[in-house]
Amino acid sequence: MSMRSLLTRLSVAIALSFGAVAGLIALPSVAQAQPRGKPIVIMNNRGGNVVEAIRYRNKLAASGRPVEVRGYCRSACTIYITLPNACLGPKATVGFHAPRIPGTNIIPPIVDELMAQYYRGGVLRMWNSQWKHSLNMHKISAREYVRLDPRTKLCK
Repeated sequence: MSMRSLLTRLSVAIALSFGAVAGLIALPSVAQAQPRGKPIVIMNNRGGNVVEAIRYRNKLAASGRPVEVRGYCRSACTIYITLPNACLGPKATVGFHAPRIPGTNIIPPIVDELMAQYYRGGVLRMWNSQWKHSLNMHKISAREYVRLDPRTKLCK
């Protein structure tokens, strides 16, 4: 990949990050009502684009339906776990790594902060101290996740 191509990708990622922040600041708060309806199951999700994941998270919150995060949840998927209408499957594996521009090892600015706003407690501390800086995947069990963030609900 040429330096010019790399710089173009980085510029696009930065612009998307700033645009995402501007577009997400004025979101309405989610009512703390009891989730109802058929559960939305997120199964074996590899993550992906953080801005798209935030948009999907907002749709999940607005749906009012229960959300079950099961199987393997890594990268951008991890922001769904703290939804007020979500639970984490007791046998799930959760994976964290630094966000990066696809096809590179470049960690774009702001994206780690976008993700951090959805973490709490020990998960947030681990994210800020270790995981957001690492290109390696750090996997933890659902039970370890709950130990780090006791407000997380395990699915029945």
